Amino acid sequence: MSSTKIKAAVPAAPAAHGHPDHSEKRNIVLLFAGLMVTMLLASLNQTVLSSALPTIVGELSGVEHMAWVITAFILASTIMMPVYGKLGDLLGRKPMLLFAISIFLVGSVIGALANDMNVLIIARVVQGLGGGGLMILSQATIADVVPARERGKYMGIMGGVFAFSSVAGPLIGGGLTEGPGWRWAFWMNVPLALLAIAATIFLLHVPRKVHATRPKIDYVGMMLIALATTALVLVGTWGGTQYDWNSPQIIGLAIAAVVTGTLFVIVENRVSEPVMPMLLFKNRNFVLTTIAGLLTGIAMFGAIGYMPTYLQMATGFSAAEAGLLMIPMMSCMLIVSVVVGRRVSTTGRYKVAPIVGSAILALALLLLSTVSTGTPIYFICIYLGVMGIGLGASMQILTLVAQNSFPLKFVGTATAGQNYFRQVGATLGSAVVGAMFATRLYDLIAEKIPGGTGGAGASSFTPHLVNSMPEPVKSLIIESYNEALIPLFLFMVPLALLAAIVLCFVKEIALETKSDREKIIDVAPERMAEFEQDITHDAVASESAESPASPPRK
Repeated sequence: MSSTKIKAAVPAAPAAHGHPDHSEKRNIVLLFAGLMVTMLLASLNQTVLSSALPTIVGELSGVEHMAWVITAFILASTIMMPVYGKLGDLLGRKPMLLFAISIFLVGSVIGALANDMNVLIIARVVQGLGGGGLMILSQATIADVVPARERGKYMGIMGGVFAFSSVAGPLIGGGLTEGPGWRWAFWMNVPLALLAIAATIFLLHVPRKVHATRPKIDYVGMMLIALATTALVLVGTWGGTQYDWNSPQIIGLAIAAVVTGTLFVIVENRVSEPVMPMLLFKNRNFVLTTIAGLLTGIAMFGAIGYMPTYLQMATGFSAAEAGLLMIPMMSCMLIVSVVVGRRVSTTGRYKVAPIVGSAILALALLLLSTVSTGTPIYFICIYLGVMGIGLGASMQILTLVAQNSFPLKFVGTATAGQNYFRQVGATLGSAVVGAMFATRLYDLIAEKIPGGTGGAGASSFTPHLVNSMPEPVKSLIIESYNEALIPLFLFMVPLALLAAIVLCFVKEIALETKSDREKIIDVAPERMAEFEQDITHDAVASESAESPASPPRK
């Protein structure tokens, strides 16, 4: 292998064996706590308004725009993920994180003061423009200050934050709506955002980015990925619900997604600082973990996105009670995520956990596909707990593997790239399953209850209305919900199994024991593939005490 010329950055007296001293550990813990607040802002705001939507649209008179309150945030944050990842690598994580929190704060204030649905949707777009950076930059910032070997336990806790948010969001939103009012779902972000800003200013200490020339920003690439993502998300969101799948609108959006996506790839191969370098896709571990993350996102959000609705209809529980029934999944995901993360940090081994996690996710989906109207509720909770175990063992480890496959210069871009595809998968999974669920439910109710009560009336059914119906009709509606949703879980089992198979081909590279990887920051992009082979060789060699020393590089 030919040598690669590297401009080394000498670290300033690191502690023995690459471990930080006591004061450094304390600072990292404090910084991590601040980053958790930052991630909590973004993850909570994906779900906190779901239980408040009926009240919001009633007060602001905009039921026809209801879906956009959620979609606007998800779409804007997904578009911004690769943008923040690249700009964080170029300009530094700290200024970009402060910018993202500030934009999110502005969006929260606008939302709290909104007097109609249009302003509220604009507020959610602004929140999303900041929210995409909160998630990506928090994960990448940990990579700046914590070596990969120690990062597993931190990534595990990050996974716990997402688990907590998936259940706590609807509960908090419902509680605020029934208490001081839905606007406090926005006002509560203000003190949390200010706390996150303070933590970033005073606790985040990383070297400032110094460039000999002004960094070139890939504005064309950013515009194209925004257009492609928007078209793709709208296909998944509107297809089968707002418009038929074969309608001109959906076909046109699909064509636009393909055209802009193709142009994006062409542009990224030609610019000097691409927002999503195609070199990422030459790295086997990045490609494999990204595919697995996308498949997991489809299966996860396709399943849990509609379980609370099913539980309300099938059991008669309120929205809050249905949310509480998701706690087994949240608890198992949180505990397993933390335990697996600490185990990875202790052993340095990470390949097996996501494979086993994906297989357990497939088992959970298979178990959920057996649920019937007579299944005891505690069985459903157990099945959801099994799903939490599978997700906790896999999701955050995939990000760690992607980060460990690249030098520090590309960590933010790699983190953003993987999260971007996972978020697209989550959006498409939720949208496609939702469209199939709604279509099947409409047909089943029309078939079982012909006349005025079925078919078109399905869209107006609420848990309270269904429970107040005569027993024969009520049973038929509950059976329709069961037959419309539960079989879809079986269709998602192959996705989780495919994720497990894909991850079997991940090459386990020794985790870095030092956070200072700036020594490889100036590798020319065209030499990246060769240099990655050097990294792999060095990492494997360092694992064996018997391995001969590598020859010195120029």
